[in-house]
Amino acid sequence: EHLHGNPKLKLHYGDLTDSSNLNRILEKVAPDEIYNLAAQSHVQVSFEVPEYTAEADAVGTLRLLDAIKDTGVKARFYQASTSELYGKVQEVPQTEKTPFYPRSPYAVAKLYAFWMVVNYRESYGLHASNGILFNHESPRRGENFVTRKITLGVAKIRAGLQEHITMGNIDARRDWGFAGDYVRMMWMMLQQPQPDDYVVATGEMHSVREFIEKSFALTGVDIAWEGKDENETGIDKSTGKVVVKIDPKFYRPAEVEQLLGNPAKAKEKLNWEPEVKFEQLVEMMVRADCEKFGVPL
Repeated sequence: EHLHGNPKLKLHYGDLTDSSNLNRILEKVAPDEIYNLAAQSHVQVSFEVPEYTAEADAVGTLRLLDAIKDTGVKARFYQASTSELYGKVQEVPQTEKTPFYPRSPYAVAKLYAFWMVVNYRESYGLHASNGILFNHESPRRGENFVTRKITLGVAKIRAGLQEHITMGNIDARRDWGFAGDYVRMMWMMLQQPQPDDYVVATGEMHSVREFIEKSFALTGVDIAWEGKDENETGIDKSTGKVVVKIDPKFYRPAEVEQLLGNPAKAKEKLNWEPEVKFEQLVEMMVRADCEKFGVPL
């Protein structure tokens, strides 16, 4: 919203399900760089709308690549790929050469897009690169994603607006980084003479449970866990109140238990290094949401 008044920002109406629209925009703008961040990007939602997810995330990427080829624009292309490609992980940590095993309609759609980027790069000489980004977060993260759901819930509990947060699998482990660091890496990829594919990650893995504990700790709440599986609850030690509940409706049909990236190639070839650590990321998000509700840390 804060960018809408910036004269350097020009918006064009477009949709990845409309090829003619994409061609028209590329011919009009003739961009130097294209960053394809458009997607139905929620894994859980993709099980509910698999056809739309495929249309936007898979075929939509093909339409965009085809538009670049057909219009002849000399744009460098970045594809937002995902660590969800690894799904049922075949090795830990995951590198650019780790076999893919997608476990959701979202991941399958992104896998199609990944290989179309490689195909168009090799077949037509496009400067097209895949960034296999592991989970990246910030205070701008959508409220239906697990990290923001946690920090927003913690802030609302602190403000007295709700009593608890309801979670799914809190033992799932992820490699979480700061979105700002990862966007910098996207740009760096397109500044290279040759296109390539890169894992973008921190190389550290933390559980959802740990994210919850650290978020509450920032507001002075120490969590004690009681029960097991869907009957497990998180208790505020100082008050005895339940502040975390588990609901199986938030479990994925096919769970991805752990994702851990090895960013060695990005560090070596591009001299990229993530600057924000996990603890700093959690604090950044909790602080922003607490300020939003008038209960600053």
